[in-house]
Amino acid sequence: MASATVTNSAASDRNRAVVTRFAPSPTGYLHIGGARTALFNWLFARHHGGTYLLRIEDTDRARSTEPAIEAIFDGLSWLGLDGDEAPVMQFARSDRHAQVAHQLLDAGQAYRCYLTQAELAARREAAQAERRPFRIDSEWRDADPAAWPADQAYVVRAKAPRDGETVIEDLVQGRITVGNREIDDFVILRSDGTPTYMLAVVVDDHDMGVTHVIRGDDHINNAFRQLVVIRAMHAIDGTWPDPAYAHIPLIHGADGAKLSKRHGALGVDAYRDELGMLPEAVINYLLRLGWGHGDDDIISREQAVAWFDIADVNKGAARFDLKKLLNLNGHYLRLADDMRLADDVARRLGQTEIALLEQAMPVLKVRAADLNELAQSAGFLFAKRPIEPDAKAAALLTPDARALLAQAHERLSALTDWTHDAIEAALKDLATERGLGLGKLAQPLRAALTGQTTSPGIFDVLVLIGRDETLGRIGDQATIADAAVSGP
Repeated sequence: MASATVTNSAASDRNRAVVTRFAPSPTGYLHIGGARTALFNWLFARHHGGTYLLRIEDTDRARSTEPAIEAIFDGLSWLGLDGDEAPVMQFARSDRHAQVAHQLLDAGQAYRCYLTQAELAARREAAQAERRPFRIDSEWRDADPAAWPADQAYVVRAKAPRDGETVIEDLVQGRITVGNREIDDFVILRSDGTPTYMLAVVVDDHDMGVTHVIRGDDHINNAFRQLVVIRAMHAIDGTWPDPAYAHIPLIHGADGAKLSKRHGALGVDAYRDELGMLPEAVINYLLRLGWGHGDDDIISREQAVAWFDIADVNKGAARFDLKKLLNLNGHYLRLADDMRLADDVARRLGQTEIALLEQAMPVLKVRAADLNELAQSAGFLFAKRPIEPDAKAAALLTPDARALLAQAHERLSALTDWTHDAIEAALKDLATERGLGLGKLAQPLRAALTGQTTSPGIFDVLVLIGRDETLGRIGDQATIADAAVSGP
């Protein structure tokens, strides 16, 4: 995707209408927590008639990759969370970030720091030995420029306030207060002239006109540092208002531990491709991770837009439960359009007979929890003769069962009306004549026709695979000659 051109006038042009952003780093897949953050940003913007933007924070050039960027866009698109404008690529804006650093430097809101790594390490070790917190206290903070060493590398540090406190009225966490002495003079420009994350995020949010920063609560400490830059720039030109912050809790596993792969912490693409989830199910589930609307579990996207308020997000960590997601997915699977499901299942099976799959969907989807299960249950439609039954199905095909199949073959061969009702009547008559419950006949028929012990209703199976294929599969398994001898 092309990068958007961002100007300094973005905020004033939007007149502070709600603007949110989702800003992932492309160092890996779009994980489930990131997807929820994107969703909350999208919903907040939609609820307030605002704008939802995307930014790729690709300044870590060693770890940022094009495949990861494409995976993020692909995952967001699948979930219906594309940005309202072209995405901003952060690295492409490095010159703009550096420009702001020099504005701060020229205004005395930042300074050149010539402390070496060795000096910093020694001071850190001394603090540890004295069991006190390590804080940057650079003698270069107020140094006369005439004292700057010639030809010596330096970083640019923001001047954090030394007195008082900074207060954030967080829309989720409530009031958070930090003493300004706790905030270091952090680096905004490295010794090679490249901007740090802490600077780039602030400049991009300002230039993109972001009014509400909605992100994980692991960024709370960053907010206090970023406000140092924002307020310093506002003192310079008066056009850098504070954004509203909303720090949402992280997601934990069902056992309360930090979310990991064993809990189902996979990339969004894995939920689609490996687990066979529908995007509307994933969206509904993510929505309910830390937010709710009464006792409603099933919430449409339209309802979510109407009801969502960031202030209603819980302060505590949400717990991810893959079983609940599967149950929710089964619900949406039953509601899904048959042609849509047929297309997906055809891709998973490598088949092109969409019409047959679409015909089968009404009886297949009611029994499946995910698309993989749905595809597996549809496999019998395309099985090649002779079908090789699995172990459980093979156990049902006893000599007596094969004899019964031969009689079913004879009854079904006589049918001229291959419909559900006609098939049901013929097989029920046979079961009654043999003094059997219908299940005793349906079990070997299912094994012969599908190679498995589970399937849609047996009459539906016969209708779907058709007369010729049904008779062929039964004939492959029935010992017709023996049945003639042993039959009544």
